[in-house]
Amino acid sequence: MNALTDRQQQVLDFIADAQAQTGVLPSTREIQEHFGFASQTAAVNHLRALEKKGVIQRAAGRARAVALTAHLERERIIDVPIYGQIAAGFAETVEQENDGMVSIDAASAGVTKGQRAFGLKVRGDSMTGAGINDGDLVILENREPTPGAVVAALIDGETTLKRYLVQRGQPYLKAENPRFPDLIPARELIIQGVMVALIRKFRK
Repeated sequence: MNALTDRQQQVLDFIADAQAQTGVLPSTREIQEHFGFASQTAAVNHLRALEKKGVIQRAAGRARAVALTAHLERERIIDVPIYGQIAAGFAETVEQENDGMVSIDAASAGVTKGQRAFGLKVRGDSMTGAGINDGDLVILENREPTPGAVVAALIDGETTLKRYLVQRGQPYLKAENPRFPDLIPARELIIQGVMVALIRKFRK
């Protein structure tokens, strides 16, 4: 496959993200409006270029008849290991365990290419204010956090899922539930992962 130009990659990402989020492929008019092209012809020309490079397939005469090639779709899917549970409550000692895998669309989930990602099952209700509930699966990346990020952290030897904040140069962990106190490290605070996505299993 020939390398894509920056604009071609942007158009391809827009098509893939729209399909992942809505289940519907964008029309040439929607592509035109999103990128501010002067006409639909520019959008059509980009689609033709992507087709020639083998990353999409098109059917003539149909506005939304664009499909990602199977090879490209598989490239976007990554298998993320699930390492047991994490307390979204009071910090506790938990040994890491392998609890299977989950396959996710890396681009839609916000997982950075090349970053190590892993999943943890949430246990507890200290993060409900952030929309993270007991039984959810959080996807995390192993990278440095920025203030405000939700993180899996090892604080004084115990693990927990909380929001990472810094005040006057002092990092600490904050719950998203007023029933739980802030956690200020006495000895150490090690960030094990930064949350990038949430998977919820709907209960009947």
